Amino acid sequence: MEFDKPIKVIFLPQAEEFADQLDKKSKQKLFAAIRKVKERVIGQWFTKLKSSDGIYEFRFDKSNKFYRLFAFWDTEEEIETLIVSTHGIEKKTNKTPPAEIAKAERIKKDYFEEKRKNK
Repeated sequence: MEFDKPIKVIFLPQAEEFADQLDKKSKQKLFAAIRKVKERVIGQWFTKLKSSDGIYEFRFDKSNKFYRLFAFWDTEEEIETLIVSTHGIEKKTNKTPPAEIAKAERIKKDYFEEKRKNK
């Protein structure tokens, strides 16, 4: 992670859809977590998933529901470091389904392949 460049969080289409369907309180929690990370305050609201290929998750819960927005770092940009949000889920337990981690990894792979094609 490059710490001399500002951090910008971007949403891919599925992440945007997830955020759009959240209720007001949940959105506030999500964007509070994003704000903290942009200010380089890292905590339980943004953690790397073990046994993943560089996948992180913004985490928050509300009313016994657990929300996850999956993301990865893109440090290749000149001006800023990107955190690219792939997609999100709502779940009833704190355990992250392996299929969702695999989905985030596929989206990450596709993102970097597409980026290299367009250079």
